[in-house]
Amino acid sequence: MLARVVENVYWLSRYLERAENTARIIGVNTNLLLDLPGGIAPGWLPLVDISGNRAEYDAKFEGKATRGEERDVVQFLIADKDNPGSICSSLHMARENARTLREILPTEAWELLNQFFAEFSKDFSTGINKRTRFEYLKRIVITLQTIEGIFDGTMNRNDAHTFMTLGRNLERADMTSRIVDVRSAQLLPAETPELRPFESVQWMSVLKSLSGYQMYRLKMRSRVKRADVLQFLLRDDQFPRSCQFCLTQLENSLTPLPRSEAVLDVLETAASFIERAPLVTLDQPGLHELIDRIQLNINNVHNMIAEIYFRRHFGRTGCGLAHRRRARAQHHW
Repeated sequence: MLARVVENVYWLSRYLERAENTARIIGVNTNLLLDLPGGIAPGWLPLVDISGNRAEYDAKFEGKATRGEERDVVQFLIADKDNPGSICSSLHMARENARTLREILPTEAWELLNQFFAEFSKDFSTGINKRTRFEYLKRIVITLQTIEGIFDGTMNRNDAHTFMTLGRNLERADMTSRIVDVRSAQLLPAETPELRPFESVQWMSVLKSLSGYQMYRLKMRSRVKRADVLQFLLRDDQFPRSCQFCLTQLENSLTPLPRSEAVLDVLETAASFIERAPLVTLDQPGLHELIDRIQLNINNVHNMIAEIYFRRHFGRTGCGLAHRRRARAQHHW
């Protein structure tokens, strides 16, 4: 299969996963602000940090007296065509990739994506309005899960499906690490014991951002605790959105491919680093440093895949990661 074809499949999968995760975190943040006292609520700017597009947001609203207002952030994350991490941009790029792949993709998936993008683009105000936002975001998640289900249930297990799986799991690992990093940085400081009951609410929001709360309770069978949540989201071998699970899926997909030895070596480095991390004893600065290194390892996996399998197109600016920035560290993917 041509390099440009598998590259487009890879990016199609990443863009769909990115749009779905962005819809999830907007919905969860809306509910979280209702559950916490106003003085400790994290606000909306952390969602921009999770998306990795804080520089673009600050440039867009430079000079505005009040930054981080709910409407501005939600519009930026859902409908802003100039924001490469918005749901609108992600779906647009997914559709463009899918359009070039119609001959190898299930017709039902292409038709659903094409129709949904047209409907979604006409109705941005529904997602920005707080009263109608929940159903709007829920429809995005369900539609994208349906498209993923069509791919998984009807595609031949060939190179196209392999690179679709690679893109999906790399994007999931990336987003999980971002959510853990930025969300945990917004948690309550240790010197506020009177607010300690709300800490579990915030860790629950971390889990819910990844649709992992119910699975966490089934696995841990205990109340929500910091160390257990980190173990579950970073190292669990059964939860599909944990970093370690995603890396295992990447390994399973890469092993049969030719010339995959170098990628597997980089992947092993990433998995071993997560496995050895002292999650229980990490303070917040230590956790932030850990997540930075996980992000770098994920970035190295992507770069190696691109170097080996997309070499002719490696480094082009139109494929997404070149537009994303690591929140805080500000290095380019």
